[in-house]
Amino acid sequence: MKEITVFGKTVDDAIESGLRQLGVGRERVTVEVLEQSSRGLFGLIGTRDAKVRLILMPDPVEEARHLLEDVLAAMNVKADVVQSEDEDGNVVFKLSGGDMGMVIGRRGQTLDALQYLLNVVANRHSKEHIRVLLDAENFRERRREALERLADRLAARVAKNRREILLEPMTPQERRIIHTRLSNHPKVRTFSKGDEPNRRVVIAPK
Repeated sequence: MKEITVFGKTVDDAIESGLRQLGVGRERVTVEVLEQSSRGLFGLIGTRDAKVRLILMPDPVEEARHLLEDVLAAMNVKADVVQSEDEDGNVVFKLSGGDMGMVIGRRGQTLDALQYLLNVVANRHSKEHIRVLLDAENFRERRREALERLADRLAARVAKNRREILLEPMTPQERRIIHTRLSNHPKVRTFSKGDEPNRRVVIAPK
């Protein structure tokens, strides 16, 4: 961690001076007041400036990106990493390359695990909650479309046969896609049953 010691006529002046030197906002530093200012005798003799130490906290997004790059290197995966921000203010890392199957894993399990770790690291260094989203070769969108097609197909079968269908275990995000897709279906309803990580969606006739 980088730290600097600065002086000012008041504690606030010293802090502002330090922030300018570091080029960051107040949320990125921890402040230690080493000495309070003193006006001295008659406000002239023995005056003393305030002295503070500013400790620069790691940037949460940079820390998450460093972890991502380290994991990819450890997996011997060469990937281009594009960083952006979505309309909800979430940090998005999109990967592309020739070995994305290893990063995605079975039904996206490796991708989900890595995304979880990125969120842990980012929020360890942030005073406010940060959500990091990780995608590889547009897997998230392709998976969502596949689940929506599955939901439509199974809902039609349930509506015809009047028998409920129990789907395979899914992550909370994937279950939410099924529930949302069929939330307004006139003939079927959905609910989840079981415990994580084997919790499943049930499609049942209304």
